[in-house]
Amino acid sequence: MSLPISQVASVELLQPALIHIPEGSFLMGSDSGQDCERPVHRVWIDSFLLAATQVTNAEYDLFVRATASPSPPFRDDPNFNHPQQPVTGISWFEAVRYCEWLSLQTGRPCRLPTEAEWERAARGGLEQKQFPWGSDPPQSLPDYATRWQNGPEPIACYAPNAYGIYDICDNVHEWCSDWYDPNYYAASPERDPRGPDECPMKPPRKSSRGGSWRHHIKVARCSARSSIPPQFQYADYGFRMACDL
Repeated sequence: MSLPISQVASVELLQPALIHIPEGSFLMGSDSGQDCERPVHRVWIDSFLLAATQVTNAEYDLFVRATASPSPPFRDDPNFNHPQQPVTGISWFEAVRYCEWLSLQTGRPCRLPTEAEWERAARGGLEQKQFPWGSDPPQSLPDYATRWQNGPEPIACYAPNAYGIYDICDNVHEWCSDWYDPNYYAASPERDPRGPDECPMKPPRKSSRGGSWRHHIKVARCSARSSIPPQFQYADYGFRMACDL
């Protein structure tokens, strides 16, 4: 059971900065990526809100204290415990519980984004570009060679994309709401796809998006897909929230 909001923090502290992602269509997927990114297909996404940043340690600590939930497994590691670093080691189930808890505290319907919403937001209106800023390689980013040495960076250290979203393809992988199906794009609906009813793989996997501090190439392409079983707690997995309008 959650504590009263007055015993946790103000609504202003709990409520993340939310960016309005406008309704519209975009080309989802990539012909030059992995097989699971094909075929490229046009998708319409209704407008929604997406958190400008990944959920931080400081934000997640409020949830832990209020609900007596376990602390994340890497919370005491100096490479992962800065208050403004994204929280890591969060399972899909824990990310969902956080969203449900925050919905009760703020009165706003919080949830994980779908893969399609995530990719729509990551592209920032740039049709079929590789990355949130365009198609220049990640190595062209400021300070690329010296970033992400031993863990994720504090959020919002560098410029956002055109929609105002920070770290959307880097820092940590981000959980999505969908079950993962590598062949889903061939049957995906044209409007607001939510993913398959179940994962065809064993063990079942949930979809995730974005890059990782511990990969050789630290920044993922906007269309790149990833997945792991929902109970896993990895040091480069976090999340950001979406909200319905």
